[in-house]
Amino acid sequence: MHLKDKVILITGGTSGIGEACTELFARHGAKVIAMSIQQEAGTALAKRLTSEGHECLFHFGDVSKEPEVKAAVDLALDRFGRLDCVHANAGVLRNQKITDLTLDDFYTLVNVNLLGPVLACKYAIPVMERQGKGVICFTTSVAAEIGFPAHAVYCATKAAVVALMRSLTTDHSPKGVRFVAVSPGTIDTPMLADSCKGFDKPKDVLYAEVAKKIPVQRMGRPIDVANVVGFLFTDDAGFVNGSVVHLEGGTLCLPPW
Repeated sequence: MHLKDKVILITGGTSGIGEACTELFARHGAKVIAMSIQQEAGTALAKRLTSEGHECLFHFGDVSKEPEVKAAVDLALDRFGRLDCVHANAGVLRNQKITDLTLDDFYTLVNVNLLGPVLACKYAIPVMERQGKGVICFTTSVAAEIGFPAHAVYCATKAAVVALMRSLTTDHSPKGVRFVAVSPGTIDTPMLADSCKGFDKPKDVLYAEVAKKIPVQRMGRPIDVANVVGFLFTDDAGFVNGSVVHLEGGTLCLPPW
């Protein structure tokens, strides 16, 4: 990877996929700002990476709050003078049929999964256009393309992120900003583990059953996603634009029977 000295902002950067990205990019010489609402985890992550000689700042902030997103972008500029890449990764999951949906859950899903990326773009794009260069990567999901049972609004927010990415490509890529997305399948993250609550089988049994259904015979790991995002942020991926990279072990190839 050629990430040395790139300034990278990662939302949801202290858990699951985001944590893996924070660690990987920092270890490859990037200057990372990890933003999340996990104060204790974020402080510990930044402290550990810094003690190892890497550059990592933790920014406590909610991606659905405009001043807090702006503050994260401002932090990058104040400390490092530029912002090369943004990984709009923060996300939440709610497992319920639409007939059981509460408005609180609806707004939580939309505000974090869609408004969060919108706000990140609102403040990062002008910086990148002034620089003449920048990359924004979104974490979407195969849920944007598959009708996951009891995940209607979650699926809708992830599909919306793909549409957002494509529209931004037409608006802002002529001024030097690239837009890409990663679409993970079943990845072993704390969010996935939380979704196992309420089943009549333990998590390990559920995971083993899922792994058997995936053509590569295993679930994904956060580092699988981080490796691809890291490549997309490099100049070697300079012609990858407006594209979604699927990371699902072949799940989308399965027939419906």
